[in-house]
This record gives sequence, C-alpha cells and structure tokens, in this order.
Amino acid sequence: MTHNQHSIHPTAIVSNEAEIGENVTIGAYAIVEGNSVIGDDTFIHPHAIIRSGARIGKHCQIHPFSVIAGIPQDLKFHGEDTLAIIGDNTIIREYATINRGTASKGKTVIGKDCLIMSYSHIAHDCLLKDHIIIGNLTQLAGEVEVDEYANVSGGTLVHQFVRISKHVMVQGGSKISQDIPPYILVGRDPLIYCGLNVVGLRRRHFTSEQINTINEAYRILYLQGLNTSNAIATIQSACAQTPEIESITSFIQESQRGIVKGSMA
Repeated sequence: MTHNQHSIHPTAIVSNEAEIGENVTIGAYAIVEGNSVIGDDTFIHPHAIIRSGARIGKHCQIHPFSVIAGIPQDLKFHGEDTLAIIGDNTIIREYATINRGTASKGKTVIGKDCLIMSYSHIAHDCLLKDHIIIGNLTQLAGEVEVDEYANVSGGTLVHQFVRISKHVMVQGGSKISQDIPPYILVGRDPLIYCGLNVVGLRRRHFTSEQINTINEAYRILYLQGLNTSNAIATIQSACAQTPEIESITSFIQESQRGIVKGSMA
C-alpha cells in the first residue's frame, strides 16, 4: 500500500496489506484490515470498519460505524477465505453491517448504485443487484437475493433464501418469508400482493403498453381464483410473450419458497 494521492487521517488504522485506490479518503479512527480492496475516489468515513475480505468499488461512501465484511453469523462458518463485494457508487450508511460469504457461495455481493440505509443488515451470501434501496433497520438473512431497482422499505425482515425480484416496492415493517415476483407492490400483515409498482415502472420508462400487459398477467395470477400452475398456463396463452411476461412466469416457476399471496388467498 502507498499513501500517494490518498487522504488518510493519522488516527486511522490501515493495514499495509490493504489495496487502496487513487484519491481515497479514510477518516479518523477508521479501520482497514489486510486482504481488503478500496476503489478509487471512495470515502471511508470516521469510525467505519473495513474487514478482511472486503472488495469495495469506486466512488463509494462508507459511513461511520458501518462494518463491511464482518464474519458471518452462521454456525457453519469455519473461517473460510470469503468476500464481501460492493459495487461502484454504492452508499452504505451508519451502523449498517454487511457480512462476507460462507462456503455456500463464497461471497456476499451488493451491486452498483445501491443505497443501504442505517442499521440495516446484509447477511452472508446475499446477492443484491444494481440500483437497490434497502431502508433503515431492514434485516436480510442469509442467501437472500434482491434484483435490480427493488426498494425494500425500512424495518423489513427478510427470511433466509427469499428472492425479491426486480422493480418491487416493499412496504415498511414487512415480514417476508416467500418470494416476491417482479414489478409489484407488497404490503399489509400478513404480506400480500397490493398491485403494480406503477410509479417505479414509470420512473424506469416502462410504456403504458408494457404496464398494461404486466397488469393483465397479475390480474390472472391473483384475481381469477386459479392455482399457480393454472395461472401460469393462462398467462402464457392469454398474454403476449414479452420480456416482462417471461420474467414473471420464469420467476414463479423457479420459486422454491412459493410466492407472496394475493388478497383472495
């Protein structure tokens, strides 16, 4: 490690085995362990802890008292050499904890342009894609998968192995134990389908035709009283087979935990 073109506070503890990019700022009392990588133009705020196995991209913000690449809270973990990977332009806010992987997948991954808010927890082997928001106090158990542009609001509890698909909006305080298909709103207690995430889809420049086609698929799935396999067959025969419809049907068919119920269930 060299200190050229870096701003490292004299009270920070930075291992000589850490790989530090250009124009990195490391604040007072921060800790950066060995076997860690911090990309160019990233800001490590005071008191943040970057542990062994961290791989942080460029232009990231790691806020005070957050812990990146902490040891997994999994009794099956036996000290394997694993990673916690954070993509470019991602912001990790205060007291968030992101554990590294276990032998199961070997890595915990957070994509690019994500916002992980304060006091949230991303457990071992989770996979979060790009443009995701995880709200304050939200807790993701091990091996949860979250697809792009999902918004998981504050205080949400996500069971291990759950899959949350793309362009989903989750109500704050939710308890998620089943998979959530793409493009929808979920909320209430117990958690149910509450319609399409129309605001999110329009922000992502989905056309009215695309939104109407998605809406028709979910009308068949949740409002016609069909079981899941019959609903899938009906969607495949009644709806134009657009990429959005294929995303919906393939996600449901691949679900191992079952999908969130509708209001009629």
